[in-house]
Amino acid sequence: MNKQVLFIANTLDSAFKFQPVLSTLDVDVSAASTKRLRRLLAPGADVDLVIFEARDKAFELLQEVVALSESRGCALLAITDESLVGEMRLSSDLSCDFVMHDASHAECLVRIRRLLGTNADDQAKTITVDDMTMNLATYQVTISGEPVDFTYLEYALLAFLVQHPNHTFSRDVLLQNVWGFDTYVGSRTVDVHIRRVRAKLGPGLAEHIGTVRGVGYYWM
Repeated sequence: MNKQVLFIANTLDSAFKFQPVLSTLDVDVSAASTKRLRRLLAPGADVDLVIFEARDKAFELLQEVVALSESRGCALLAITDESLVGEMRLSSDLSCDFVMHDASHAECLVRIRRLLGTNADDQAKTITVDDMTMNLATYQVTISGEPVDFTYLEYALLAFLVQHPNHTFSRDVLLQNVWGFDTYVGSRTVDVHIRRVRAKLGPGLAEHIGTVRGVGYYWM
């Protein structure tokens, strides 16, 4: 049975951004404005994850959303702006997280999967390739049981490729999905991060990352 996601926002910006992210998951999505918040999170509500746009005036409702989510036993992902991060007070529970409004699709997907995974034992949390294991819930990678120290962007790039095997992605597409839409870095940044990821994977695993000259990269 699909997980139930409640998307609460007063603008269309986040809705348009998250639609392609949520469409890749086995979830049913209900969308509403903050005016229907209390009704949709009433006792007995069947919700696994609340995605709440905590921006502008809606930020004032964040603590109420946190309390309602905790009382209903559902996870919460707050969408916010960097200027408001210092004012956020989220639950220390692992089922509560936040993401920047301009975050990449890859980051949003990883965070949503982790949150859904905390409420669903059947949610796929790990990917194993040869002697490498990726934990999508904790953002950790081990090779032969030893942890590998990836930066967040290196991890996001690797996770995106591993989750879309045998498909060549151009540098522009990788920039869009890993770095985000509002990025000011060039395509050379992708090449640099690919080299770093290959180096940390080691000779054997690095061969899984293929290069199509003049186009981009793929995972095989």
